[in-house]
Amino acid sequence: MTKLKGILLTQGMHGMISQVEGLAKALDLDFTHHTVETNKFWKLFPPKLTPISQSVFKKINSEDFDVIISCGRKSVIPSIYLKKNSFKKVTNIHIQDPKVNLDNFSYVIAPEHDGLNGENVFSTKGAIHYLTKEEISNHTNYLKDRLNTAKEYFLLILGGPTKHYDYSNENISNIFNLFNDLVKKNNLQGIIVPSMRTPKNIIEFAKNSLGENSLVIDTVDKKAYLSALSLAKYIAVTCDSTSMISEAAMTGKPIYVADIPTKKNDFRIKKFNKLFNQLNIIKKLENKLETWHYENLDETSRIAKQIKKKLI
Repeated sequence: MTKLKGILLTQGMHGMISQVEGLAKALDLDFTHHTVETNKFWKLFPPKLTPISQSVFKKINSEDFDVIISCGRKSVIPSIYLKKNSFKKVTNIHIQDPKVNLDNFSYVIAPEHDGLNGENVFSTKGAIHYLTKEEISNHTNYLKDRLNTAKEYFLLILGGPTKHYDYSNENISNIFNLFNDLVKKNNLQGIIVPSMRTPKNIIEFAKNSLGENSLVIDTVDKKAYLSALSLAKYIAVTCDSTSMISEAAMTGKPIYVADIPTKKNDFRIKKFNKLFNQLNIIKKLENKLETWHYENLDETSRIAKQIKKKLI
């Protein structure tokens, strides 16, 4: 059977790419990525005040597709426009709250903490993503020759500054000091993995302050990320990234959230943390480590199975 053709629309950020690619793979689409660029004037306007017009965004060079999967504010208008102007019936799926009438999309996928409701809305626990258990397992050995095989491992995944969280030296130093103390106290080896949002100075700071007891990955390396997730006994993730916490929850391993004082209230992240606490997935990173268990979270597969039935 010939695969359905898909186009993926994002602003190019890791979290967005992870979500659209994860869903496309789970739906078994033959897909291509397209980074959306908004034309200058329209960058200032939210989607609900923007016309459904080609003038809003730079042309996307793809004409033959069956499914559009979009994520992020900038991809809302292109998704609606491309569906309306296609020469055949197209299913368009938007991930996250599009902030426009939901009827513009065939389906909308949004995390429970967004509080979005509608007949075409699929709610998820946390963010969907591109990781699979098989892919994590297949990369176990990637980092082994750089690690002390006589020890167990504690992984710290770094996000980056946002409008809510400041990656100041003081804030990050507090996390690094706590992490390093736990590594030494529990006779572990640390693994530090940055993301695309992690500033270079923070990576250098990690190498200088944690390098003695931890392996610091100093580039964005997906294979290292997967290997670290597979090898780690404990996982810590900075509080700014619900997407990376959701990805880590695929492992079923203890996940600690490394807090940063908030610059302004983020009620969405608070709701996310409350849900993941209730599911026994996360605990706050403090001065002790413990082991607990929960059911591996694989929301991408769950949602894809439901949508697949509607695509056939």
